[in-house]
Amino acid sequence: MPDQPKPAKAITRHAEARVLGAMADTRIVALVGPRQSGKTTLARKIATARKMNFVTLDDDQFRQFANDDPGGFVRGLDRAVIDEIQRAPGLILALKKTVDEDLRPGRFLITGSVDLFKGTISSDSLAGRVETLELLPFSQSEIARRASPAFLRKAFQGDFPALEETGRTTELIERVLSGGYPEALTRTDPARRQSWLRAYARALTTRDVAEISTVSKTDELSRLLEHAAFASSQLVNLSALAAPLGIDSKTVDRWLTILEQMFIVRRIRAWHRNDLKRLIKTPKLHFLDTGLLSALRRVSATDILQDRNRLGTLLEGFVHSELAKQAEISSGDVLISHYRDKDQVEVDFVLEKSGGVVGIEVKSSTGVKPEDFRGLKRLQEAAGKAFTCGIVLHDADRIQRVGQQLYAMPVSQLWS
Repeated sequence: MPDQPKPAKAITRHAEARVLGAMADTRIVALVGPRQSGKTTLARKIATARKMNFVTLDDDQFRQFANDDPGGFVRGLDRAVIDEIQRAPGLILALKKTVDEDLRPGRFLITGSVDLFKGTISSDSLAGRVETLELLPFSQSEIARRASPAFLRKAFQGDFPALEETGRTTELIERVLSGGYPEALTRTDPARRQSWLRAYARALTTRDVAEISTVSKTDELSRLLEHAAFASSQLVNLSALAAPLGIDSKTVDRWLTILEQMFIVRRIRAWHRNDLKRLIKTPKLHFLDTGLLSALRRVSATDILQDRNRLGTLLEGFVHSELAKQAEISSGDVLISHYRDKDQVEVDFVLEKSGGVVGIEVKSSTGVKPEDFRGLKRLQEAAGKAFTCGIVLHDADRIQRVGQQLYAMPVSQLWS
């Protein structure tokens, strides 16, 4: 794959500018994301540049000290990076006390492999004292060492040419199957990469989950993650996920919440408006990395070449992952949802920002048909003046306007 990163060369993370901007006016900045997404590498880089102490709670001695005496641990720090803070949750209240006594911005950068302020790790949100930023695995633009993509800005402005030859997305199947975990990408053998990703998933569900919840049936949690991989891009059906595991729907709901807090899956809410009664309000399930998703589904490039239909679900998840990463670094909140009405007309993704609405449909085909725009037209009608454009992303070689505010374009426009 031409744009794959070389292990010896550092890749600049687009989130770095946001982290530094937050540290300029906020006392505590929390950088959260899944394990092995690159949080420690970025945090260590910032610590070195800003001459801050770097403390990792993966170190047994630091972790024991932090858990035994959180206040004493923090008193010894003036400006510091504290890595994997969920391993000593008592530090969060100790940090609150010290930053209330010393209001300087940028005193602490903390990282966590779980969502720190949703009640699981800390009962205190540290409102007004902390800004939380997500760092997900590498995006395609980061892998290619390009600047932050302009796709979202263009989409919300409807700023695409009516016709432009771009060429097809290079190595599309390989990009989807590789995902973005830095460590996984150092493995050039696809089989070895998938082996690493399955071991990673097993470690998350049997060991790391203990940091945020008591789950006695870790084998069942591992199996749930595998079942969830085959339910990816579908409406969430708790009963269907529970049945083969012999557990109840409430347990599945709780376990999915844990997997969400570990940044492995995400339930995408349904787009709706109060005046539209015919919309389905069930969320859809998506994985945040399609390398992990394809490893759990045991799908290879050969499988897809033999049956192109096997790319569809993975490609939808791949687009979701790229959109989630861009939404995190964009200026202004971007909400991601999906659209489906009771006629089963749907749009894979609905993006909302400051009153604007963008619809995105994902197709693994090399061409588009009029019916591919049916959902986008239904969304356009429902959103009214807020609708800025509808896009079909597919394996094409050109951007083409096919109707009023409606476009078809290659998947690579997400990061080109």
